[in-house]
Amino acid sequence: MTNDEQQRTPIEPDEDLDNQSEADSAFEEVAPSLASLTSSVLAYQEENGRRYHALSRGKYALPNDDVESERLDLQHEVFVRTFDGELAMCPKKDGAKRVLDLGTGTGVWAIDYADAHPEAEVVGVDLSPIQPSFVPPNCSFEIDDLEKEWTWSVPFDFIFGRAMLGSFADFPEIVQKAYDQLEPGGYLELQELSLPCRCDDDTLPEDSFLAQWCNNIITAAANQGRPVWPANEYKKHLEQAGFEEVVEKQHRWPINPWPRDHKYKELGLWTLVNIGDGLEGLTVAHCTRGLGWSHEETLVFCSKVRKDIRNTRIHAYFPM
Repeated sequence: MTNDEQQRTPIEPDEDLDNQSEADSAFEEVAPSLASLTSSVLAYQEENGRRYHALSRGKYALPNDDVESERLDLQHEVFVRTFDGELAMCPKKDGAKRVLDLGTGTGVWAIDYADAHPEAEVVGVDLSPIQPSFVPPNCSFEIDDLEKEWTWSVPFDFIFGRAMLGSFADFPEIVQKAYDQLEPGGYLELQELSLPCRCDDDTLPEDSFLAQWCNNIITAAANQGRPVWPANEYKKHLEQAGFEEVVEKQHRWPINPWPRDHKYKELGLWTLVNIGDGLEGLTVAHCTRGLGWSHEETLVFCSKVRKDIRNTRIHAYFPM
């Protein structure tokens, strides 16, 4: 199936679920991995009851506390299920020698890749030292700001980035840095959720709280100088940086288990937990910093958005 055909093919809703307003959302200690971490890197920012990174304070709008770490590990599982158990899709999903994981977060992707490929050297980099201490011998983590100069002296043959929406002031510059850091024949793979969410059957009203949430996140990120770069423009940015034979593959995450298809229904369940249960962490800094809302106002808004995400009569999905 071509990408265009996949995009046009609608997901069939589960009619039984349309009769209910909400779906059930059933469903080591983290230590710094670098002994040389300075106290300033560990001087986390406490804001609205959540914890945020200290290095380059204020750049990243999502928390780095234990609650968010659990969500990131769950989100990793959603990505892996989306790609039928694969960690990556490009030819370097196997056979890479030196791998860089951009914005590694909890390090779960880097650790899994290193476990599966003991012949590869895997480096994960992030603003927050929230990765575990016990990792495969071929995996290491560095705490750094990717918007500053990249100082690796040895090039990589595979650079990977995932879920970095709204992380950078100039995303095309990051793509260019990746291109310059790759050896000839190397690959960059980006896996990204796209905003706003979409709907093919008009069950997502423009004035719904979920639609408002997508627009508010986009506006808030832009107001903070870290825009949500449209994922459907990533291909253009890669080509402009010099990449050749760029491939774009489109997937979808239903907001809840509204689809009839088993795989999409399962992805919807996982997305419901990932986005729905993690909504506060995904929203509070954006709205308080970027829109000037109070913490209380943001929490009330999140409760209304969460009702939409759980409503199986709304047949919406996040483009991937």
